[in-house]
Amino acid sequence: MSMNGDEPTVGQLVANASKDLSSLVRSELELAKTELKKTAIAAGTGAGMFAAAAFLALLAVILLCISAAYGLTAAGLHPAIAFLIVAGAFLLIGAILVFIGMRALKSAKGPTRTIETSKESVEALKAIGKGDDETYALPESGVRR
Repeated sequence: MSMNGDEPTVGQLVANASKDLSSLVRSELELAKTELKKTAIAAGTGAGMFAAAAFLALLAVILLCISAAYGLTAAGLHPAIAFLIVAGAFLLIGAILVFIGMRALKSAKGPTRTIETSKESVEALKAIGKGDDETYALPESGVRR
């Protein structure tokens, strides 16, 4: 307390501010946790619906393939040949998708600009920590707007 007894000291003000800040942080974390829980439940439900739809679509593709094979059989082909033709078509489609996927992976590069600016930021912060803040400026984010 100060000399007149009703004003808090600097230490009390700092303690109160620290307590209020930690209470605020705890409240914000609790709010974020509640919101994230609701979001996670909604995302999980949506993902489950997509998984069920994908499973049903897969069943439909299988049935369409069987129908195509029986259609070829009705056109006069032996059933074994008809099913082999349908299977061969799927193998060809799969091979094409693998080829396209491999080309896409070869052209994929890491976040080179982000890595570069992160290294520059670390160097700048090290220089600032040493008291050499005149020689280093934090790099631009590189994001164009």
